[in-house]
Amino acid sequence: MSIIKITKQFSFEMAHALRNYDGLCRNIHGHSYKMDITLAGQPLHDESSPKNGMVMDFGDLKRLVNEEIISLLDHALVLNAKTDAQLVEVLKQNYEKIVIVDFQPTTENLLNFIADKIKARLPERVALTCVRLRETDTSYAEWIP
Repeated sequence: MSIIKITKQFSFEMAHALRNYDGLCRNIHGHSYKMDITLAGQPLHDESSPKNGMVMDFGDLKRLVNEEIISLLDHALVLNAKTDAQLVEVLKQNYEKIVIVDFQPTTENLLNFIADKIKARLPERVALTCVRLRETDTSYAEWIP
């Protein structure tokens, strides 16, 4: 039986700042992220299942990604936990969606974060094979196991 790959595209808006960075990205700024999630597996062969013939239902994948990633990161400001605590407190007093992570919120590190969250929720017979995160029209990174 062949392995089939499926991919679903997502988008979200997110701001971040790179702590101690030596360029412009040390400032708070945002991106319109585009994300592709690619899964691989054998299509389900169970005539009694409504998911018969699918690696994973695209609707189920969309729900999973919305719950784990989009609801958390969309229209959020993501900051490293080592960011000045007073600054974070002022931001939290003035804005609703501040997400503090224990890593530098680069595209590369976000990929690991995203992949870990998605892998934890996938059915056993389905593998995450690629996450592509496009930060700008000309820049992207990929997570590959």
